[in-house]
Amino acid sequence: MVTTAPTGAPGGVPARLRRTLSTVPFSVQILAGLLLGAGLGYLARVADLSWLASTLDTVGSLFVQLLKLAVPPLVFTAIVVSVVSLRGVANAARLAWKTLLWFGITALIAVSIGIGLGLLTNPGRGVDLDVAGATAPKRTGSWTDFLTGIVPTNPVAAFVEGNVLQIVFLALVVGTAALLVGAAAEPFVTLNRAVLEIVQKALWWVIRLAPIGTLGLIGHAVAAYGWDLLAPLARFTTAVYVGCAIVLFVVYPLVLVTAGRLNPVRFFAGAWPAIELAFVSRSSVGTMPVTQRSVERLGVPREYASFAVPFGATTKMDGCAAIYPALAAIFVAQVFGVALSPVDYLLIAFVSVVGSAATAGLTGAIVMLTLTLSTLGLPLAGAGLLLAIDPIIDMIRTATNVAGQALVPTIVAAREGTLDRAAYDAIGVRKGPRLTLSV
Repeated sequence: MVTTAPTGAPGGVPARLRRTLSTVPFSVQILAGLLLGAGLGYLARVADLSWLASTLDTVGSLFVQLLKLAVPPLVFTAIVVSVVSLRGVANAARLAWKTLLWFGITALIAVSIGIGLGLLTNPGRGVDLDVAGATAPKRTGSWTDFLTGIVPTNPVAAFVEGNVLQIVFLALVVGTAALLVGAAAEPFVTLNRAVLEIVQKALWWVIRLAPIGTLGLIGHAVAAYGWDLLAPLARFTTAVYVGCAIVLFVVYPLVLVTAGRLNPVRFFAGAWPAIELAFVSRSSVGTMPVTQRSVERLGVPREYASFAVPFGATTKMDGCAAIYPALAAIFVAQVFGVALSPVDYLLIAFVSVVGSAATAGLTGAIVMLTLTLSTLGLPLAGAGLLLAIDPIIDMIRTATNVAGQALVPTIVAAREGTLDRAAYDAIGVRKGPRLTLSV
């Protein structure tokens, strides 16, 4: 359970109110923000209160902007520190390889479910949309852009523009170099550790605002996207939610039981704070500090978790890079009347497993979708048809992403015999220190 910790004595807030708020579970605060936001959004839409809709949009946008502000330094320092931390991990190379292997295995299962649901539900068949007015999104992806875009022409520009994929590349190179240099690089590593601690502390302050951010994000979505707009895409939206739910509550528990001999209930009890924050924030990177604390609480060694979680937060995307592009590609093909062959479905699986790093960023999966569409030769304008509901489906996609990012380190640690099973089995059973959003 995640709770907010007391913050001292902020002016104007009664001590009794502070104590009350500090004991309210964070999940309850999030749920309250979600329900209140949905109510205000509905009111803004039916009563045509443009000022209320605008206010909700501003509140949600500010929350996302605050998360974005922390992303470049957080990603760079976290990956540099995590790579250097492998120095103290036994069999580091094998751990890294097995982490990548399980990333690929779970991604392949997820994309297979996405394809299966697409074939079963036919989300684009009979959909009446104005395809003539559809335009390709401003951000598109192709294999050429993906490969050439990994290496920045200007390292400073990568941070200014917030290009997470390039920041990840720089961090991996710098971290590996620091690892090989050894003692001479220790001052640089110490600086990165200090910056990482500072950024994470500041990010915790932002995460404390998640209930308010939830209110704005959900409220704006309800106010902006009424049923008239969502109705033609209801089958597709439902398919995405069902696919993510199958991965979350069927596939992941089966993997935990069969591959790790672990109780799935304990896993979700430990990882739920990160999953619910991912759902409302729509940010794998912004959720990363909570994900890492949750993984460590599950019994994964800190040295390994500090590598696997940051790496997964930028590359492990079962929702955005597997289920969603598979269903979306089938949807676009059916809307534009293009028949997909068995080879096309294999290409969808290949792109999802290999190209998931293209989704590196704060929110959204548009780049991954356009990468998939361009690989299949489908109209990129088809992605524009789904932009209206992207905020709605991005919530469940990101929650699935983060659950997978917590799952893989847990499985690998369990199979390597380094998981603290006593700590894992104690989650949800005994009362102990709660994961808090401290300042």
